[in-house]
Amino acid sequence: MQTRFTERAVERTDAPADRPRDGLDVRELGPPKPLTRTLETLADLDAETVLVQANDRAPQHLYPKLDDRGYEFETVTDDEVVLTAIWREE
Repeated sequence: MQTRFTERAVERTDAPADRPRDGLDVRELGPPKPLTRTLETLADLDAETVLVQANDRAPQHLYPKLDDRGYEFETVTDDEVVLTAIWREE
């Protein structure tokens, strides 16, 4: 999912702008599917790719899991969509 959301999230966060991007829209999924789907997607992505998760709320339960796995992340709100950019530091 390469959308305007992925571009906006990268522009508005500290995510690396020069890396490939992928998006994941979990707004229609009930808990715990947004968390599990995001972690599964991250496991399948190249380490250089920035993942942008589109959600209807801040993914509070995801943050500690990202910390444990060594990811950087930042969440912003854009037009009633909560966008979390997730990436690995080089």
